[in-house]
Formats: sequence, structure tokens, C-alpha cells
Amino acid sequence: MNAVALSVARPAASPIAARAPHRVLDVFGLTTAFPGDDGPMTVIDEVSLWVEPGKTLAVVGESGSGKSMTFLSALGLVAAPGKVVAGQVILDGHSLTSMPQAQLRTLRGRVISMVFQDPLTALNPVFTIGQQLIEVLRAHLPIGRREARQRAIELLARVQIPDPIRRIDDYPHQLSGGMRQRVLIAMAVALKPKVLIADEPTTALDVTVQAQILDLLADLQRETGMGVVLITHDLGLVARYADRVAVMYAGRVVESGSRDDIFHRAKHPYTHALFRSIPRLDSVAGDDLPAIEGQPPNVAALPPGCAFAPRCFHRQGRADCTSTRPRSEATDDNEHRSACWHWRTLPILKRDT
Repeated sequence: MNAVALSVARPAASPIAARAPHRVLDVFGLTTAFPGDDGPMTVIDEVSLWVEPGKTLAVVGESGSGKSMTFLSALGLVAAPGKVVAGQVILDGHSLTSMPQAQLRTLRGRVISMVFQDPLTALNPVFTIGQQLIEVLRAHLPIGRREARQRAIELLARVQIPDPIRRIDDYPHQLSGGMRQRVLIAMAVALKPKVLIADEPTTALDVTVQAQILDLLADLQRETGMGVVLITHDLGLVARYADRVAVMYAGRVVESGSRDDIFHRAKHPYTHALFRSIPRLDSVAGDDLPAIEGQPPNVAALPPGCAFAPRCFHRQGRADCTSTRPRSEATDDNEHRSACWHWRTLPILKRDT
């Protein structure tokens, strides 16, 4: 997968020069496209974000906003005929976008891992969970099957699978959804990666199990110092676990900043709309929950100007919103950025937390 030259407005002259030394993953101007009837269809559009060791980046947005595709692109896992057409991904000093696939495969699992949202389909139903863990370990480490099995048992114990010596020989269908998710986490952290991408890790789990899974990830993060990317639509999880937040809409990052920036000083109308749609404890019974008007846009036919403009409560007939696409720019400081022409005049987002 080859990156092509990229020319986008950016305060620094080079993504490599701009990369802070404390970042373990740095994504700059990542753009992914699929062929379409009328030419290439851009599904990820100049996405820039980063992850620091021991910190959690939450990536939020509606379904179809490009959250998962961004990191599949970064890992070289975009299904053909899609491909990364621009941008750079720097992982622990390695440029992934210019790396041969064979070399990239050696980094996946060892330096960066991903926990997918559906554990039943992510695990092979015809092999025991032990066989699948052992395969991961032996693919990257010079160890025999007996030692790999012992390490697999230790990993299952580490992710709080009860009676791991017995459960290691179970098949995926013999485990509950929460236990299958724990197995995926065990596989993801088996090689002590520096970055773990958790893609909707609590989908279809009940609330109690959700908390257990996220607390487990937080414990593992504290033990290993790995950076975590939490892909989610649940702003409650973001409030509890995230250090930084990137808000995505129609394949772009429309706002990014610290958790406090996003929750208390939001500078994009889409972020405001997401918060307004959250149920409140002081809501009157029977009141309708505020919803974001309209439908998410088709990335194959985005409107001119701002992609959110047709649904935006703050547009108010402004011509620039529908004629020219806004660039991401610094707001309070260089690390809080918004892609909105009129972020300065947004009302203060009133929240209790």
C-alpha cells in the first residue's frame, strides 16, 4: 500500500517534523478511496489524529462516519478495491503507509493490535480458543507448543476468564459474549503491543459486562503503558475513559481535543448536536428526546461546503457553509481544533458534567 504526495493546509511543514516525540501513533492526512461509477469515492478524508503511550483516544460519531475504516486504513486492512491514496501513519517511528505488506504483518499484533466489535465472527468457530491463542504466540515468538499453551492459560487468567486451565479447550460457541470479548482482548495483548485499537468493544453486551470489559482494558493499560484507541458512539464511555476525543462526521474529523475541551468547550455544531441527543436525568417523562435532523450524508455524493450544513442548527442561511468546505483550525489552543467556519459564535454548551 503506497502513500502519494499530500498537500493540505497544516501549521507544520512536515508530518514527520511535526510529530511529537511522546506520540506512539501519529496519523496525518489519511485519505482512503474506493472506485465509483463517477470516479474515486473518498470515504476517509484527510484524517489527522494521534495517540500517546498510556493514554486513551476516543473516536466518536454516528454509524458510517468512518471511525472503523480510519484504523483499518492505518493498519493496511482495507478490503480491495479500496486503498489508501494519501497521508502518513507513523507507528513507534515506523511509516506504515510506505511499508511492504509482509513487514506490516509482522507489526500487527506485536506493536499494534485491534479488538473487533463482534467476537463471535472474529474468532474461528472450528478451533478452540486455546488453539487460536497459541497460534498468535507461535507466529511471533520462538517458543514451543507446550510453552505457548502455558502462556495462553496465563493470558486467559489475566483477562479474568474463570478456570482457564479448563476453558482453554472450549470452542467460541461455548463461551458467553463477555467471555468471548475477553478472549479477543487476550489475543490482542498477548504480544504486549504499544497501541490497542478497541472497535466498539462492548457492542451487544449488557451494562454490567460493558463496565467489566472497559475496566479490564483500563487495568491492562495501566500495567503495560499502551496507548488505547476506543472507537465508540457511547459518550458515557468517552466521559469515563478517554483522555482525548476525535469527533468524526462523513469521513472527516470535525473536532478534536482533550476530553474537557469536547465536553465543556465544544466548538462544532455536530458535537453540540450529539450532546443534545443524550437523555438527561432531569428530563420530564414523556418529552421527546432531541434528535439530529435529517440523515447522515452519502459519502459518494457529499454536498458542497460543509458536509454537516444540511443538518446544522447553526447555519442560519450562511452562504459559506454551503459553498466552501471548512478546514480544521485551532480554537483555544493548537490541540483543540474545529472544522467549522463559525465556531467562534457557537453558544456555550451547558452540561452538568
